[in-house]
Amino acid sequence: MKTKSITTFFLLIALVVHCTSDAQVLRKRTTLLMGGRFDITIVGNDSLTAEKNIDVVIAEISRIENLISDWKSDSQISEVNRNAGVQPVKVDREVFELTQRALRFSEVTNGSFDISFAAMDRIWKFDGSMTEIPSEEAIKKSVEKVGYKNIVLDSANTTIFLKLKGMKIGFGALGEGYATDKCRKMMLDNGIEAGIINGSGDMSTWGKQPNGKAWNIGITNPFRPEKLLAVVPLTQEAVTTSGSYEKFVVLDGKRYSHIINPATGYPATGLCSVTVFGPDAETANGLSTSLMVLGSTSGLQLLQQFPEYSCIMITDTGKVIKSKNFRVKKFKNKAK
Repeated sequence: MKTKSITTFFLLIALVVHCTSDAQVLRKRTTLLMGGRFDITIVGNDSLTAEKNIDVVIAEISRIENLISDWKSDSQISEVNRNAGVQPVKVDREVFELTQRALRFSEVTNGSFDISFAAMDRIWKFDGSMTEIPSEEAIKKSVEKVGYKNIVLDSANTTIFLKLKGMKIGFGALGEGYATDKCRKMMLDNGIEAGIINGSGDMSTWGKQPNGKAWNIGITNPFRPEKLLAVVPLTQEAVTTSGSYEKFVVLDGKRYSHIINPATGYPATGLCSVTVFGPDAETANGLSTSLMVLGSTSGLQLLQQFPEYSCIMITDTGKVIKSKNFRVKKFKNKAK
């Protein structure tokens, strides 16, 4: 249930950086990790220190990817998936705790977010080839191996067991956020006072720019990419966006998102993008995914359980909806 394309994200959120001739230097590098684009920005006292710490960040993301990737055959998660319906698999405590948090998120969203989405059949096509809605029988069958309640965790032995053969778990909707949060903590522990780790739209920030100002995150209008809906200053915060306006299909006059509700097998409708702000990117990513599936009304109700997080949503018709605690006062109420 990868919820956003790289292109979509960079149209929806823009990082506004002001470089100055102050003592500190800003270094940025772009690379491909975890199946997507990572932009790593480090502020250091000198270029060599900044570049070395970018190397450290890349090494840490690669380490995490090798643990949790469900597309790498030798990862621990791939081993769990291969043993679905067969036997529990022992994993590292780190992998176990990430799975545990994902399972709790599946529970609190009543399956709107589901870590076992990876087993879903891809019957909906968003490449222009689909001309009619799949049959109800096909849709029901597509999610028959999806179900977080069939995941058994053993904390004492750090094992994961998937009850049904053919079940799979995956971290396409949490992995990048987890990695960016982990790297932010590592950099702070290493004495790096400012930077941004941006993994395919899951962004963890800390500190300030070399000129002493906060990082400015511009929320771009998905219908008019040259325009900003709002600019949000961040210091130590995370932001994630889930969007579908590039990948969708219109059938019988109704717009269907490429983001599928794992509980029903039907695509999400009503929203074309959701941006969530809060302390960490892992939770923000889970929320942005869930809000896309739930829609604006139920999504805002869910967000009330996470008072440290706020959001701004854009509907398919261009209406802009924000949570009550969204701190930016000036923003456009209409995207179209």
